[in-house]
Amino acid sequence: MIQQKIKDLTKKGEGISIEFKECKTELTKDVYPTICAFLNRNGGELLLGVNDSRVVVGIDKDKIEQIKKDFITAINNPEKISPSVYLSIEEVEIKGKKILYIYVPRSSQVHKCNNKIYDRNEDGDLDITNNHNLVSILYINKQTAYSENKVYPFCKITDLRKDLINKARTLAINQNSNHPWKKLTNIELLKSAKLYTKDYQTNEEGITLAGILLFGKDETILSVLPHYKTDLILRRVNLDRYDDRDDVRTNLIESFDRIIAFGQKHLLDPFYTEGNQRISARDKILREIASNILIHREFLSPFPAKMIIGQEKLITENANKPNGHGAINPKDFSPYPKNPVIARFFKEIGNADELGSGVRNITKYASVYSKSKPEFIEQGIFKMIIKLDIISTMQATMQATMQDERVKSIIEFCKNPKTRAEIQEFLKLENRDYFRKEILKPLLEKEILVPTIPNKLNSPNQKYYSK
Repeated sequence: MIQQKIKDLTKKGEGISIEFKECKTELTKDVYPTICAFLNRNGGELLLGVNDSRVVVGIDKDKIEQIKKDFITAINNPEKISPSVYLSIEEVEIKGKKILYIYVPRSSQVHKCNNKIYDRNEDGDLDITNNHNLVSILYINKQTAYSENKVYPFCKITDLRKDLINKARTLAINQNSNHPWKKLTNIELLKSAKLYTKDYQTNEEGITLAGILLFGKDETILSVLPHYKTDLILRRVNLDRYDDRDDVRTNLIESFDRIIAFGQKHLLDPFYTEGNQRISARDKILREIASNILIHREFLSPFPAKMIIGQEKLITENANKPNGHGAINPKDFSPYPKNPVIARFFKEIGNADELGSGVRNITKYASVYSKSKPEFIEQGIFKMIIKLDIISTMQATMQATMQDERVKSIIEFCKNPKTRAEIQEFLKLENRDYFRKEILKPLLEKEILVPTIPNKLNSPNQKYYSK
């Protein structure tokens, strides 16, 4: 329980990873240097509403919402904390008094607060901006601790896919119409996202491993990481091998979509509502699975990431730099970023939420989807197990088989170009909207069908043919 955790922290007192701030009516200026120092050192936990003597004084109840709002605004402001970070602030009641709890993970980047660099020493925040030796050591420690920061000085922007950079820019703007990437060139975007940086050991600049994994051409990624792949396996009938498989060896952006598509193909989507809105518990789970496999992964390890859909279980595995060992309790765990740059990028484009939300969301929606609690096992290989309803999984297999047969029949029928109406009549479907959305659109997106008039998709003379 979070209340017990707070009590334990107050007993320990302030130290290199614990800090108290009284903040009864407003945030004090020294909160942000502490955030910066935690990010630069080993992370930490910050309690607002507790004084230096470990006494819980509480925050005025009518000031809490404003303090929370001010905090979120400040940490997302690059003029306050640079690069900006995404932290959650949790309200907790201790003996009738309200305090705020903030978990700050260790970052793979060197951060500045008000253009100053802070480090943590015992229970103090040290301004090391003008100490070039300490700053250099800080940068080197970050680069050696996080493989995503490895610089490849001979990798050029021509080795990346411009269409993916443009796609990422569009996705970010969809999240925030005033997103700064909107006005940046491709190289400026890479630098802004910390995907192009300087190696302080060699003094070389270049695109990082994270940048290559996110935007690299397939041959670029293969050259840098020959072992890199994500294995998606359906194993329900043929238990020795597989019934279906997708061997994913492409960039992280398209890998995310393929992981979700594979799960959607082989898992049913039972009806579920939150309030008055229909929610896909299956898709919520798949989104978090895709994020976890791609974000929280040690890419230098030759162990391939896996998602295996079986008769009774869905299992994921990925190489890991463990921060602990054994089963994770979703109610009481401290999230630890494995690839903070990639995680922040995924959040910018809407493919992930704040650190730690994945475990909570999977726990929440697994209880709806499979009426069971998922298992999370932290070790050299991070493992997640979600139990499945065997009847539903067999139904999903039958449904996917039928879909495959339908696609084969459409491909054969459209060897000679056919109109939308002709294909719809061939399938004996009456609902035109359903046909367009659920059948025609996916076939066009996957380039299984090709329009005869690609520049005028809504032309009355439009026909479609199979490659």
